[in-house]
Amino acid sequence: MTHPFKPRNFPELSPGEAAAYVQNGMTIGFSGFTPAGAAKAIPKAIAARAREEHAAGREFKIGVVTGASTGDSLDGELARADAISWRTPYQSNGALRKSINEGRTHFFDMHLSVLPQNIRYGFLGKFHLAVVEACDVTADGQIVLTTSVGAAPTFCQEADKILIELNEFHPVGLRGIHDIYEPYDPPIRLPIPMTTAHDRIGSRSVRVDPSKIIGIVRTNLPDEVAEFKEPDATTLQIGENVATFLAAELRAGRIPKQFLPIQSGVGNIANAVLGAMGSHPEIPPFQLFSEVVQDSVIGLMEKGDITFASGTSLTLSPPVLSQVYANLDYFKDRIVLRPQEISNNPEIVRRLGIISINTAIEIDIFGNVNSTHLMGNDLMNGIGGSGDFTRNAFISIFTCPSIAKGGDISTIVPLVSHMDHSEHSVQVVITEQGIADLRGKDPTERAEEIIAHCVHPDYRDELDAYLHGVIAGHTPQSLQMAFEFHQRFLATGTMRR
Repeated sequence: MTHPFKPRNFPELSPGEAAAYVQNGMTIGFSGFTPAGAAKAIPKAIAARAREEHAAGREFKIGVVTGASTGDSLDGELARADAISWRTPYQSNGALRKSINEGRTHFFDMHLSVLPQNIRYGFLGKFHLAVVEACDVTADGQIVLTTSVGAAPTFCQEADKILIELNEFHPVGLRGIHDIYEPYDPPIRLPIPMTTAHDRIGSRSVRVDPSKIIGIVRTNLPDEVAEFKEPDATTLQIGENVATFLAAELRAGRIPKQFLPIQSGVGNIANAVLGAMGSHPEIPPFQLFSEVVQDSVIGLMEKGDITFASGTSLTLSPPVLSQVYANLDYFKDRIVLRPQEISNNPEIVRRLGIISINTAIEIDIFGNVNSTHLMGNDLMNGIGGSGDFTRNAFISIFTCPSIAKGGDISTIVPLVSHMDHSEHSVQVVITEQGIADLRGKDPTERAEEIIAHCVHPDYRDELDAYLHGVIAGHTPQSLQMAFEFHQRFLATGTMRR
């Protein structure tokens, strides 16, 4: 689609000319929440510039802040160019992960809902540039974002200057799908005026002082979202178990008969869970209040199983995004994209009664969850928004397969090697083996429930023997033996005896 906008007030730049504004030591806020809406051309040009500077013997590294993970043209290119001095709050790129775990890039994790306010509070220092992707921009400084909002509004407000990637791949008809609202900061913060998932409380564009926009780079680039894998037997069974649990809660009257909004993490398990909920005869049509609108949501929306979706990104595979763009008016009435401090806001999560469903890397027998680290040391991605929802959910559910690495790893262990969510926030654990309802149970009862219903048979007897072999205190835990599973894996390549 040809854009009617003529940048009379803003110079048109090549990616290289835009990258020339970037100096060593700057902190830059980039648009993107997952690869959806992530800046692409300018980060690649910055990476090329970094390589040139390094070849000349000059230091060139920047602080990189985004809404969450991004595409390879941003995190991957910059990491491979050794151009990132520090990074927050979340990533999922292999090259960047390697740089972080090798100590070449400083990374600090944080809950996604607090990133924008931490920037406004000055906790992350000065922001020199915002680099954001838009489908339209007006001469008076109205920026219409593309497939995500994330923290882009805050980057634009707080950065000294703004560079815009005007991406013609995304239609200008996206105007109206966004709901841009930034709360006041303490001591004058007011209640966020939302009482339903479909409330719209803000503006359709990010509004900035046009004098801050120093240039526009025209692009025509798709989001770098990979297609999701087909669900396998394990993920399908996890989905069925989640739907079975929620249907039972409905029958018991612990969930209102009209149901409650769902938050679901990202990935294949999340797609399987939503699919199972949509096909379950006892679960009525429901709303989504989450971070990410992914492929399964679109199909369920077309069938009427999901009536509305609120998120901060459209993380859709290329064919599904094309499907949305072909019927954009239909979906704009049923989808809204908000800043992440609203999509993940604890006040709203608790008010609306969100049922949260997130995926764990490992869970211990008492219900503590590790979402971020492998074997206690190596970062995988980050905590993302799981803590925002889990701590404040109407019901908090964590899912994972009971085994990994072909059975050499039990995802249920005596004690997690890194804790992101404590037993106090985790109410239900679900694997393909079954469902452990932890509500109202003491530590021993929780452990018995998890071992009996969620652990793979290959590891069940050993975990049961561990639990009942420790006779000490309120929480039967052995500091000497708690990490035997992990130590065995590191020594032999398997947790099996």
